[in-house]
Amino acid sequence: MNEERYDVVIVGCGVAGLTAGLRASELGASVCVLEKSPKKHRGGHTRFTESFRIPAADIDLDVEFNVPDYTSSDFYSDIMNVTDYRADPDLAEEVANGSAETFEWLTAHGIDWEYQAPHPGYTAGRVWLDGEQFVDELVELVEDEGGEFFYEAEARSLLRTDAGRTVGVEARVEGEATRFEGEAVILAAGDYGSSKEKRTRYYGPGYGNMKVRGSRYNTGEAIEAAMDVGAKSDGEWGDAHMALIDAGSPDVEGGITRIDGYQYGLIINHDGERFVDEGEDARAHTYAKFGRRIFEQPYHEAFIIVDSKVVDDVAHMGPSRAITGDTIESLANRLGIEKVDKAVETVEAYNAACDPDAVDSYDANSLDGNATEGLDLPKSNWALALDEPPYTGYPVTGGMTFAFGGVATNTDAEVLDTRDDPIPGLYGAGNATGGLFYGNYPGGTGLTNAAVFGKIAAENAVDDVQN
Repeated sequence: MNEERYDVVIVGCGVAGLTAGLRASELGASVCVLEKSPKKHRGGHTRFTESFRIPAADIDLDVEFNVPDYTSSDFYSDIMNVTDYRADPDLAEEVANGSAETFEWLTAHGIDWEYQAPHPGYTAGRVWLDGEQFVDELVELVEDEGGEFFYEAEARSLLRTDAGRTVGVEARVEGEATRFEGEAVILAAGDYGSSKEKRTRYYGPGYGNMKVRGSRYNTGEAIEAAMDVGAKSDGEWGDAHMALIDAGSPDVEGGITRIDGYQYGLIINHDGERFVDEGEDARAHTYAKFGRRIFEQPYHEAFIIVDSKVVDDVAHMGPSRAITGDTIESLANRLGIEKVDKAVETVEAYNAACDPDAVDSYDANSLDGNATEGLDLPKSNWALALDEPPYTGYPVTGGMTFAFGGVATNTDAEVLDTRDDPIPGLYGAGNATGGLFYGNYPGGTGLTNAAVFGKIAAENAVDDVQN
């Protein structure tokens, strides 16, 4: 078996592993990053991302943020509210409070961001990026600090001494067994949601066929390797970020193919019925759970329908073309909805429940309070009658973004064993860890969570090595 030795061995080349690699390297540690994919596909799910949630009000930069008054307290509240207060409050607080400093640290390293929202509907502080470029920039920064990368390096087991310390990783590099010895290991290999077998196991029959938005390589072996040496599992293993996406998206690695702006219209299934409150909350607080609800509908499909009043507020980022019709009946027929008469009836009932004056106070960028009256399933905001043709429809489905289960960690990014004690020398960050997201997801938080805890993991790992 080949052998390599470093101070810190990092498993995973997404934002968690790259921020860990950058921070550990700049603190003077020798670092290697093991990436399962070939070099041209490096970056895990980070390669397919676009935004980073930040408390803009707490950041001292001379730029104009999309929501300048969004604070770390708002960030923390969003995490807790969206997860129905099931998120570990200590982890949530660490992400919220550490996000500004982590963002400023990355910015000081030259990471370039877009500061204004690309379309309406964003109600939290965000910056935007190109995921592939972001990965390339971070890799270059790590290499400039002396870090080394191994591609096609699949970590299959962790090394632990009789005394309990984690001292390395066994991996196959281009098929050849290699032992990477280190004083500390950082697990940052992403989730298990790209595995058909695990999606079926944890979510149920049919989920093996769900489209995967990100990397095909996030299949969970590194998480299993950690649990094999005693790591505790944490989080909601039976749930995930399942976004609302274009039904014509690729089966895997489709990236950003969302249809944003569904909250301004209706979502109707093949039975011609509504099944969610489209205006329940801001898009960033509903799109990750609505995708699962859509996937559970007949044929794993539903349809967004809007009229000419709001169509310009819809961001269609998928490959399928939008479909139009001069009447709801003609549109439903063109969309292929099975029960066209029921769809027409549903829209008519919805229109009757809308305030005709609501259009005067419609605001695409905030919860405008325009709600229906008298419907069993209300629409709580942006309830404008669909009465101005042409009408536009978008076929949508649910897409796997990342799974919510992982290994248990504390606020020092130490991986915990089944007694809730830290495993010496083993740290975790990003989607390989659990405990933060339950049932739903506040948009843009995954990248921030990975960066915050990647940096923390590196600082504590290096301190561990040096002391």
